[in-house]
Amino acid sequence: MKLAFSTLGVPGVPLPEVLRLAVAHGYHGVELRAHPEEPVHPGLGPDERADVAAGFKAAGVEILGLAGYPRVAAPGDDGPVIEEIRQLVGLARDLGAPFVRVFPGGEDEHADAIAARRLGTAAEYAADLGVRILLETHDSHRTGADVTRVLGLVGHRQVGALWDVMHTWLGGEQPQETYAALSPYLGYVQVKDIASAEDGTPLVLGAGVLPLGECVEVLTRHGWDGWLCWEYERRWHENAEPLPGLLGAGREHLGRLLNDSA
Repeated sequence: MKLAFSTLGVPGVPLPEVLRLAVAHGYHGVELRAHPEEPVHPGLGPDERADVAAGFKAAGVEILGLAGYPRVAAPGDDGPVIEEIRQLVGLARDLGAPFVRVFPGGEDEHADAIAARRLGTAAEYAADLGVRILLETHDSHRTGADVTRVLGLVGHRQVGALWDVMHTWLGGEQPQETYAALSPYLGYVQVKDIASAEDGTPLVLGAGVLPLGECVEVLTRHGWDGWLCWEYERRWHENAEPLPGLLGAGREHLGRLLNDSA
């Protein structure tokens, strides 16, 4: 498996520094938070996009994906949501990123159908550009079973799943159950750690309660060889320890888990 970290853990940090951290600590890739607060977002012009792609290529670091914020199951008109996805997909294509992350955000009994309709429409555009849209296990669709309900309705290879191990755990789903549900759709896996269900302050990997060892063991047992991406949510927890000083320990912990599960 290849290892990445998310820029959610280093909010606002310039890309040259992000790349330096990735190289120094042995990460193969970076997930870019695509938001106007950050260096990379859909408002970038063609020259800026080319500069970002060139910087990653020169550093030998891959752009794993763009973490966007469309809420595909939310009530309201389809048009703005689909356009938001299209902009992210276009940015991903220009940067050479294979994945775009979206959230569910459902609020009522129509959520599955709304999400499937929008994702099905956006999938055709994504297919033309060679980018895959991933629905994250999050908020209204916290478990693999929840996300699979939507993806089964979509039925398009360009729409898949992003497994956030915290949310499936909070949803009461065991790693083996999540993998069984998501395996036909799985794009990559976000790992993290927290102290408890009541305290979501991010911790260095291995210092909290999330079943990271079980998740890695399940993935290894089934021969899955995709990406593990450390999403350290410092943007939402500014009192958390800064990520740069933890990256080495996190990389070592993931290495131990991979070795133990081999």
